[in-house]
Amino acid sequence: MSHPTFPSHVTLVDVGPRDGLQNEAQPVEAADKIELVHRLQAAGLREIEVTSYVSPKWVPQMADNAQIMAGIQRQPGVRYSVLTPNMKGFEGALASRADEVVIFAAASEAFSQRNINCSIAESIERFRPVAEAAKAHGMKVRAAVSCALGCPYQGEVSLDAVEDVVQRLLDIGSDHIGIADTIGVGTAGRVTAVMERALKHVPLAELSGHFHDTYGQALTNIYSSLALGIHTFDTSIAGLGGCPYAKGATGNVATEDVVYLLHGLGINTGIDLDALVDAGAFVSSVLGRKPVSRVSNALLAKRTQA
Repeated sequence: MSHPTFPSHVTLVDVGPRDGLQNEAQPVEAADKIELVHRLQAAGLREIEVTSYVSPKWVPQMADNAQIMAGIQRQPGVRYSVLTPNMKGFEGALASRADEVVIFAAASEAFSQRNINCSIAESIERFRPVAEAAKAHGMKVRAAVSCALGCPYQGEVSLDAVEDVVQRLLDIGSDHIGIADTIGVGTAGRVTAVMERALKHVPLAELSGHFHDTYGQALTNIYSSLALGIHTFDTSIAGLGGCPYAKGATGNVATEDVVYLLHGLGINTGIDLDALVDAGAFVSSVLGRKPVSRVSNALLAKRTQA
């Protein structure tokens, strides 16, 4: 039986093809990336972050963005999103018929300066034309607040700082706000406090959580978000994507682990866990390693015993 305040249905946004693979040093073939997207949608995912339109000089792994977007066989009812850091990126997203653009701003001034050499306020203003152009073309704008639960440079990030960034991102026209624990330091109580601040400004249906599992807290943080009624989360197939700011850290919470948690709570996801495990095993074999997902490894081991 599910918890009385928990949502009955949860939407997962698989960010593995973009946020996950972006952190991989070894190049991954375009055909394998396309196959991964196909496997994710076949498993029941309805929101997939496919690629990013960034300079190949900075992120060579995403240089094949247009090829990937052209190569995927789109399914009705699936939203395909892309990260667009600037207007040039937006033009690429528009040409590739993306359904949604993803923009981002840090809640940490130190992180903003170190990462993109400008203040938080300046970084958000840079996204205003992107958000306006997306709106003009009927595309959804999803904004992520990075370092919302801690920063690798300044440490603690205040609730006021997070709330300020949320308001600024809404002001430029963002439809959806994702609260991201970029370095995975957040704990359940703090996540509740941050989400409650965000909910003062963002409708429940347009707030999501993005948790890294660096300190092993991601599932607990999702659980505390569920208790507030939050029903959208970013996850990454097979736990793809290390955290570049924490040596040897695991990356995004694995989609398989979150689905297992949600199904155990009686929450509907529309996702077939076995097909999802297959998708994670596929991309992990491409990368030449085991999935980071514990659920995936447990179920794969069980299959070999059967």
